Amino acid sequence: MVSSTSSVLLAAPHHGLAEGSRSLLGTAFDAVVMVADERSLCESAHRLEPRLAVVDLALAHGDIGGLIHRIRLGCPGLKVILLGAHDEPAVVQAAMKAGAEGLVAKREIATDLLPAVEGVLRGERHFPPCEAVK
Repeated sequence: MVSSTSSVLLAAPHHGLAEGSRSLLGTAFDAVVMVADERSLCESAHRLEPRLAVVDLALAHGDIGGLIHRIRLGCPGLKVILLGAHDEPAVVQAAMKAGAEGLVAKREIATDLLPAVEGVLRGERHFPPCEAVK
């Protein structure tokens, strides 16, 4: 379990994904701050300085590195776990190269999100196993 008096930033543009993820994260954090767009994500990261952001890859619009860079401008120590529709090797490699600490496939959120969060907050990285990723 994550330490008490903690918050997480959840960025997801789709209501269903956001609500399901919020419910899970709410079991481990005192507060889940939800945003639906990149601007709100960056502003909230800067203002709240959370330890962790869980971010839907849909917000990256194909530029994962740029998104993570913009988020961390106002909160340099922020750890980022991405939620992706796909976990193919190319997506995993792009997330790693961009500096994300983790990637959870959306279809695996129910089983993988909380273990990923706990691992990342312990300083570990959490990515789906892919034979092509070395």
